[in-house]
Amino acid sequence: MPTEIALLESRALRVEQMGRVDVLDKVKSLVMLPDGIHVRTEDVARYFEVSTEVVKKVIQRHRAELEENGLRLLRGSDLRVFNRDMMSLLDGGQGESYPQAHAQLTLHTRRTVLNVAMLLRDSDIARCVRTYLLDAEQDLRAGYASLEHRVTRVESCLAGVGTALQELAPVLSRMSLRLDSLDRRLEVTQQVIGALSVRLGGVSEDVVRLDGRLDERMDELARNLKDLSRRNRNR
Repeated sequence: MPTEIALLESRALRVEQMGRVDVLDKVKSLVMLPDGIHVRTEDVARYFEVSTEVVKKVIQRHRAELEENGLRLLRGSDLRVFNRDMMSLLDGGQGESYPQAHAQLTLHTRRTVLNVAMLLRDSDIARCVRTYLLDAEQDLRAGYASLEHRVTRVESCLAGVGTALQELAPVLSRMSLRLDSLDRRLEVTQQVIGALSVRLGGVSEDVVRLDGRLDERMDELARNLKDLSRRNRNR
């Protein structure tokens, strides 16, 4: 785990932490300019409770690094446009006054302020910011360790599952063969049932014909009995 000294001295470690600008507000409220994006050097000094000169010295020693994280120096027309934009935002708000720089203005973003917090040695606020960063790094590493442990357990379980699947494969193969045999037997049974249905249809037709003939024979017998009865009465 990196230490506070390592964070102060290693630019590479500072780069790793540059996405954690949320830490600033956890330590202290950072008052932004009307655009909600920038702060001035004196605002940065006020946040860290140090003099403006102390912040300027940090900027002089680490300007290239700070510029990579949003530090800007405005002069001339760029400064006039920026001041006009700030005044426009204030006019649309509560009408507060905006202090304008005369010749130049150094602007910082939240990333720049966080960068200063990792460079500024003599500030309790900066130390608190670094402490938050390091604690978050420790929690993140602990989370990674826990996740790695869980992944290892899952991998070990998967190894057992692989072995079980290998043992299950022959059983599934035999079951597949038996199911194929049952399918063939079922098909033969269906064919037999189809043939029986045809035969039963023929038998049904034969029964109908026999029933018709039986009715005719019964009618004929009834007529003969009537004739016989009539002849007997005539005698």
